Amino acid sequence: MAEDTFHITVAPEQSGSRLDRILAGSLQDVSRARLQDWIRQGHVKLYRQQKEIPHLSPSATPLAGDEIIVSRPHTREASLAGEDISLDILFEDDHILVLNKAAGMVVHPSAGHDSGTLVHALIAHCGDSLAGIGGEKRPGIVHRLDKDTSGVMIIAKHDVAHQRLGDQFKAHGRDGRMQRVYHACVWGSPIPVSGTVNAALARSPHNRLKMAVAKHQRARQAITHYRRLAQDPSEKISLVECRLETGRTHQIRVHMAHLGFPVIADTVYGPGMRTKIETLALDLQTAVAALSRQALHAKELGFEHPDSGESMHFTTPLPADMERIVEIFR
Repeated sequence: MAEDTFHITVAPEQSGSRLDRILAGSLQDVSRARLQDWIRQGHVKLYRQQKEIPHLSPSATPLAGDEIIVSRPHTREASLAGEDISLDILFEDDHILVLNKAAGMVVHPSAGHDSGTLVHALIAHCGDSLAGIGGEKRPGIVHRLDKDTSGVMIIAKHDVAHQRLGDQFKAHGRDGRMQRVYHACVWGSPIPVSGTVNAALARSPHNRLKMAVAKHQRARQAITHYRRLAQDPSEKISLVECRLETGRTHQIRVHMAHLGFPVIADTVYGPGMRTKIETLALDLQTAVAALSRQALHAKELGFEHPDSGESMHFTTPLPADMERIVEIFR
């Protein structure tokens, strides 16, 4: 594999600092985790008085005047072939890409989905602007939306952006940097009209493809703040806003079902849809029956830009299938 070589002389103020920290200060487009891999893989050499220091580790402490030579591996081409798939791009620069994901699009290749995914589309769209994740020219999927959930997503184009955005998602908005808002059409009319669901989630013991509210030690804390925005006159359907304080798999879908107001057309957590549809007014029956996926949309995403630190906020409109339902009872 071809490499670029960088020479760094340790400054007096850097003396005694960790090797990976010194490198992170000089190679700011590479994540610290990636630099640690380079050190372990032998791509970094340290010389003191022209003698190589053997058995380097990320925690090694160079001294002032030491020479560091980094043989930076070139980024590998993506192992997946890009596919020319239309994307609704909201923002793009050298560091990130923000898009409005369509319902029905799988985010990442998996068993049964080896083509036509968002990753395939991004590889083709971004081309050489992908600096690489983990040494490969591929997009950094910081968070995922279910196949049948539409809405705003952010993608990282290089390691550092991926790591910094990942830190924001791990904080779940508690530090004020990130906001995640979803809109859902649900069965029934939540009372009270706003509240918080604090119910830990874990894999269902009866179906490993499902999540469930659980109280055992392996369950992970999950918190959703909800607010009813509108409802149909018969109070059989509502539009609900959900703000995430945590981001667990299927969190909103499980929490709304736990409250007794499952997301409409959610075949996993909201059974009995056909019977419920028959109780609706004819125009609502038609709009709801036309849904081919759960009525859940990632409406808003706010975050700090991983390079500039600028606060950014994106809002996406309800997709047509959900908008048809809401317009009827508005």
